[in-house]
Amino acid sequence: MKFINCTYDAHASAILAIFNHSIATSTALYDYEPRTLETVKNWFDAKTRLDFPVIGITDDTDQFMGFATYGAFRAGAGFKYSVEHSVYLDPAHLGKGLGKILMLELIRLAKAQGLHTLIGIIDMENTGSIALHEKLGFIHAGTIKQAGYKFGDWRDCGYYQLLLETPDTPNED
Repeated sequence: MKFINCTYDAHASAILAIFNHSIATSTALYDYEPRTLETVKNWFDAKTRLDFPVIGITDDTDQFMGFATYGAFRAGAGFKYSVEHSVYLDPAHLGKGLGKILMLELIRLAKAQGLHTLIGIIDMENTGSIALHEKLGFIHAGTIKQAGYKFGDWRDCGYYQLLLETPDTPNED
């Protein structure tokens, strides 16, 4: 296995397929309609412009198995040290521990960028993701009841937070 820095040109189709599978089959995303290559292009452009990583993981044959990223948690200068993260896996590669591997790399990158808080917003019925976050030291910081609606049900969203020891010298610049 190896990490790669994802690019639109090389990885958009694989990322789009994973996003759309998640939309169609899970509550990892509360979207109703499949995404398009145009939305993935805009997504990549925003990640690049804001210096947020999109990392992928491949096997020894360079097969793309999944990706992870983070982005702004909220608008406003005071939130510049907090990011919301996401991890998505190709369905053929679920249950192999790749989510943990990607999360550990995101944590490493967040520290290197001088961030302070990683936030995962997780559907409260996604017990696998909740367990992974708790194993990595995330704490449950609260639940928003009926925050979304998908598959004919109101969905509760849990906020899971990991505080990092970075940055060394926070500022208000």
